[in-house]
Amino acid sequence: MRRRFLLGFVLCAALAACAPVMVAQQGTAAAAVSYKTVRTPAGLLRLAVTESGRGKPILLLHGFATSSYTWQGVMPDLARKHRVIAVDLRGFGASDKPLDDKYSVFDQADVIQAFIEQENLKDLTIVGHSFGGGVTLALALRSKGTLRSRIRNIVLVDSVAYKQPLPIFFRMLQVPGLAEVGMALVPPEVQSEQGLKLAYYDHEKITERSITEYASPLRSSAAKHALVKTVEQIMPPNIDEIALSYSTIRVPTLVVWCDEDKVVPSVFGQRLKADIPTAELVMFSKCGHMPQEEKPAETARAIESFLARH
Repeated sequence: MRRRFLLGFVLCAALAACAPVMVAQQGTAAAAVSYKTVRTPAGLLRLAVTESGRGKPILLLHGFATSSYTWQGVMPDLARKHRVIAVDLRGFGASDKPLDDKYSVFDQADVIQAFIEQENLKDLTIVGHSFGGGVTLALALRSKGTLRSRIRNIVLVDSVAYKQPLPIFFRMLQVPGLAEVGMALVPPEVQSEQGLKLAYYDHEKITERSITEYASPLRSSAAKHALVKTVEQIMPPNIDEIALSYSTIRVPTLVVWCDEDKVVPSVFGQRLKADIPTAELVMFSKCGHMPQEEKPAETARAIESFLARH
């Protein structure tokens, strides 16, 4: 018990290490959320879905510990010519958070595949950020069934893809007992703010609303469970073998990255560009791990330009 307390104290200290930043209130109203129940290999699951626009569909998949809110800066631009669908992944945002172990990229890919097939999405572009990029890669690598014929393009935004050193917060949360103690002691707003400070290059762009949006789900024990189970499986044990298969991806692929990413460094974006035969790379300067939030207009333009050519 004493060891767990000390580990929890260490995690608290690490999360609070940076001085609080001054944040501005975000003025844009949140989009309305609807709910879709899908039949997945693990059972029925209710997903929170935000949708706008008409045209060929674009499916947006957020990263670890975030939600569809991360796309609120790019959705309006993309929705001018496309049907844009943002989904909260299993265990995140307003989607269901089952108390089980089904939180790997492959489990999430099962859920999204069920959603794609249920909604009969065709000629589809999947845009995945970070952990959502890993889910996107898992979907692109599936060669059996009808899924491959449904996917037209993929966009990987600062995506997990290779074996790499994990940020210290991830490593701490993988220590038995530490995750539960640390998350109980550290207020959700502190967890959210420090995560954003790690992900952003320009801390002045972090808003009160972003902190609140990402902190709110963390108040529930189910959300904390989902977070911990995701961290435990964040790096597939056969990641090196998976990486070798990226060369088999044949759909047009856009790789979007930031040169100041401290979570998934830009070298991995360059490696993806080299490993996927169809890939194009767009590199933004002076932004961190979340270009869709730090540079939403530029991110939307890069995606729209890519889709116009494919």
